[in-house]
Amino acid sequence: MLYNTAAEWRDAPRKHVVLFAMSGLGKTHVSSMLRQSGDWFHYSIDYRIGTRYMGEYIADNAKAEAMKNPFLRELLLSDSIYIGSNITFENLTPVSTYLGKPGDPARGGLAMDTYRLRQEQFRRAEEQALLDTGYFIERAQQLYGYPHFICDTGGSICEWVDAENPADPILTELSRQALMIWIRGSEAHTEELVRRFDRAPKPMAYQPEFLASAWTAYLDEKGLAESAVDPDDFIRWTYARALAHRQPRYEAMARNWGVTVEAADMATVRDEADFTEVVAQAIAARG
Repeated sequence: MLYNTAAEWRDAPRKHVVLFAMSGLGKTHVSSMLRQSGDWFHYSIDYRIGTRYMGEYIADNAKAEAMKNPFLRELLLSDSIYIGSNITFENLTPVSTYLGKPGDPARGGLAMDTYRLRQEQFRRAEEQALLDTGYFIERAQQLYGYPHFICDTGGSICEWVDAENPADPILTELSRQALMIWIRGSEAHTEELVRRFDRAPKPMAYQPEFLASAWTAYLDEKGLAESAVDPDDFIRWTYARALAHRQPRYEAMARNWGVTVEAADMATVRDEADFTEVVAQAIAARG
């Protein structure tokens, strides 16, 4: 690891960390809090995906919808209006909206072939954004003078890596640049995430093999044709299964490449000093 002891971490003049966990366990909250302290550069993987690697896909999809309207079509063709996404750290809706949900088009669903294509686009984008971490560490220090760096990853990072492979290219690069920190939720956290998702289901990225298995199982259980699927019902049905699928993958990432901080402990962090101490205790606990 980049910091082998708690003392080495506490005394480091430059602290570089990568947070990973399911969405909703505090990665962005902690990252934003540290950014506001003035000494930390906040690198959001989802923001990088939406602005650098999927920006054209997102804008072109919006333009395609606008072209269906004769009034907007004329304005677009004459370059009289501009359509783009307004992505911020706090509003990543354009990315999830483009990713979409499979199912009945009348209910906002995508054909499975289109959905798989967008999933693959997202996978490539996330992998590249993760590999850009080292570049942003150097950029943050040389260009802006930030001594510390925090990478706020998306919940799907575990889908694209093999934590049991010591030569995994993404994890090798990330661990060379920063300390990998898993924010581990409890069963109560999982139950709350499921309840929250059920109230407002949002598009997710899935490992291709997991998606294929879930889609087949859902169609068989419900006895539906693909075009008759309620998109929200499918992703609600899939969410708890996705959490169970990801848990051991996160565990392997922490075991082989980093440290673990309980979500309850991370929730107590109020400033940079708290964060430093919580991480120091995680490093000490690892031995």
